[in-house]
Amino acid sequence: MTVDALPAWCARLLAEFIDADARARALAGTLTPDQLNWKPSQDAWSVGQCLEHLAIGNELYIDAIEATLTENLSAHPVQEISLGRPSRWFIRNYIEPSADMKRSTAPGKIRPRATVGPDVLDRFLRSNERIRAIARRAADYDVNRIRFRNPFVPVIRFTIGTGFEILSRHQARHLLQAERVKSAAGP
Repeated sequence: MTVDALPAWCARLLAEFIDADARARALAGTLTPDQLNWKPSQDAWSVGQCLEHLAIGNELYIDAIEATLTENLSAHPVQEISLGRPSRWFIRNYIEPSADMKRSTAPGKIRPRATVGPDVLDRFLRSNERIRAIARRAADYDVNRIRFRNPFVPVIRFTIGTGFEILSRHQARHLLQAERVKSAAGP
């Protein structure tokens, strides 16, 4: 399916994930292992830790989304993702980067290691490649109706559309965080 033939939500998110790849390459592509692991303070994350956190979160979410898509589902594609009130609240308060963003501790499943290896950028890029492939597959379905089990709180079920929005906005948040860390490190 060409980008022109994709639903609007899918084309937009594919572009956002491609942009996230470019931002990640610009951030970490030339860093030494020491620079990748440098932190502005003891309780802050390094550029590498931000990327590892994103890669792990991407993998967990996309596994859950993909498992739902492997079931026999009828195809009824939609042009836009429609977020419900609880999803909008969750994204606004815990995912999107903003001045009002609540700082919270990452769930244990996606907490990065104290020191990350130089392969963290490749892992992040591979996870985004997989997200794009699953998004293309999901383009054939009603992403506003099909729900998947949240990998962190199994009693919560998000729509697949909400899952993709969370992934994109989560990346925006932590790539901004990593850009600030790199900027604080200086030249």
